[in-house]
Amino acid sequence: MEYLDQLFVFAKRLMLDLLARFLPDWIVLVASMVISIVAILIFAPLTMMYLTLLERKVVGRIQNRIGPNRVGKFGLLQPIADGIKMLTKEDIVPFQADPVLHFLAPVIIVMPALLIFAVIPFGRGMTAVDLNIGILYFIAVSSISTIAIFMASWGSRNKFSLLGGMRTVAQMISYEVPMVLSVVPVILVAETLSTNAIIEAQSAGWFVWTPWGLAGFLIFFLCAVAECNRSPFDIPEAESEIVAGFHTEYSGIKFALFYMAEFISVFAVSALAVTLFLGGWKGPWLPSWLWFLLKAYALIGVMFWFRGTLPRFRVDQLMGLAWKFLLPLALINIFVVGFWYFSPGLWKWVGSLGILGPSFWIFTKLNRSYVPENRVYRLAEDENNETVGA
Repeated sequence: MEYLDQLFVFAKRLMLDLLARFLPDWIVLVASMVISIVAILIFAPLTMMYLTLLERKVVGRIQNRIGPNRVGKFGLLQPIADGIKMLTKEDIVPFQADPVLHFLAPVIIVMPALLIFAVIPFGRGMTAVDLNIGILYFIAVSSISTIAIFMASWGSRNKFSLLGGMRTVAQMISYEVPMVLSVVPVILVAETLSTNAIIEAQSAGWFVWTPWGLAGFLIFFLCAVAECNRSPFDIPEAESEIVAGFHTEYSGIKFALFYMAEFISVFAVSALAVTLFLGGWKGPWLPSWLWFLLKAYALIGVMFWFRGTLPRFRVDQLMGLAWKFLLPLALINIFVVGFWYFSPGLWKWVGSLGILGPSFWIFTKLNRSYVPENRVYRLAEDENNETVGA
């Protein structure tokens, strides 16, 4: 199916060449940028809309429910109905809220989620901007969402929102550190920061099939789930404790923007995980873009599975997992990839597994939560001084 990818690339180049024959170079450059921007602005919202439907269907099946099935065939028009509802709902702003921060927060939080799409290689020759520092760009841009969430919590002038915002800052900063360190082995082996070059470096085999690649993938994926505030890491919006967290005071289209940013980020981090560890768009028979989407949606399905299966972490468990398990394991994984790179033959496998296996066991023991002993309750004793019940 490579001819389909080549046809896409050929059509794009042909169109730009035709424009270059009749228009100045700067207009051709602007046209190329506009094409990429429009494609992202169409693809991202559509992805968000139908990821919401997919999640509700999957979680519904897990909970022995049907899920949305009333609007359109099989409920396929439900996202459109939800969008209309959000657009027509009243925008309620608390009287004492900061109007500037309250307005800017949902706008800013969508921007990094959309900007990340610029460096994602959706297929062969299907990258909006092939930056030679694409991974650094992703790390820098994704960190902006922390500021937007804290703006929302502070600007709402609500103690529950502020509590959710403080949890967000603590959680996202904590999980950004091991997430960045988990990418370092990939950069060392591929010797590049370009997302396209990293995919080409996996021509001989996906990185995930190596010990250091599997460890890096698991660390990156767990940190990505936490960065998106998805279950079981949804402490910042724990409805059982803090109403809805940082977006408690938002309604209508502003709430929809928070919702959209979360699901776009889910796709973006899954796509980057595919790029770094799962060979990107590489695969036999099918078109490259289809391989890429299948891998990305498989990871998104795991996130949905998490939500329908796992209970929410306590705050101490969440922070302990980041600092006492994922961070030291990510640091050791950098040493392991060095050992792998310089060791010959079978020794690289034996040594890498010999380092990662005990490290995993030790950090699991260190991160173990305190479990109190079972209490024994004794009832009143009878006349013979014997226990009636326990």
